[in-house]
Amino acid sequence: MHARELIELAAMLATRAETFVEFGEPPAAAAVEGYWSASKCRLDRWYRAMKLYNSQRQAGDNSTQAWRRLRPVLEEVLASEMLTRVWTAVASAHDHLHQSRELEPIARSVLIGHLEARHRALNLMVYGKGFDVAEAVELNRIRRRAERWTDLLLARLADQADVHDLAFDMERTSEFGRDLREEPHPGRSWNLMLASLRAGFRVGLSPGSPNADLNEQIASSLISCWGPELFDDTGVAKSLWMMRVAKTTSDAEGLIDELIAIDDAVPAPHVRFNNRRGAGRE
Repeated sequence: MHARELIELAAMLATRAETFVEFGEPPAAAAVEGYWSASKCRLDRWYRAMKLYNSQRQAGDNSTQAWRRLRPVLEEVLASEMLTRVWTAVASAHDHLHQSRELEPIARSVLIGHLEARHRALNLMVYGKGFDVAEAVELNRIRRRAERWTDLLLARLADQADVHDLAFDMERTSEFGRDLREEPHPGRSWNLMLASLRAGFRVGLSPGSPNADLNEQIASSLISCWGPELFDDTGVAKSLWMMRVAKTTSDAEGLIDELIAIDDAVPAPHVRFNNRRGAGRE
């Protein structure tokens, strides 16, 4: 599964958030754990890919192959953050309304790891070597596009959840929210926005996905938390990948094998993450 399909899932979650928050059944523990374990494995793969690239550069590897392997990873970190932030907002709203602690702690844990991966990816974009300025500019366009669309999706959720620490630019999110409330035909306008979102990520991203298996595990786990029936009346036709992951059960054995390989004795470095407020419009 490609990151652009995770973006589509983020849009669907934002569209159906109100129904899930108010009427959604408590999710199965296996679905919540599946999201956490698949996300943890993907984070570890991202960290290893970036570490390998730095090691190759320090060893004097000047080939373009190393960068070609890394670029899809950086794209995936930046683009898939949209789903991570939207799900965190939905999980927070659900737990707050139902006075529970079932979803938000896990979602926040994944978000913290994703922010660390983003921090490393941005450092590579600014200080890395082995690629030209044009490559960095293209990646930055992806970053800005993802940030702007994330703020729009969070504007849809602002009435159910506190999104101040999830939005990249809260002023922009508030502005989007005002626009949505003032629309004379909100349903039609929202569908047009979602169509624009999908079109915006059809180009610019690498064709292949470095972690298609784990992306599918993550999507499948989130759909299991909601139940596929919540997507039936969105007005968006279910794509083949949505039908596939709705029927896919988590491959726990593969995830466990990969998790065992992670050295949990060494804690991930702690960094302070500051949202990039005031991200410019393209």
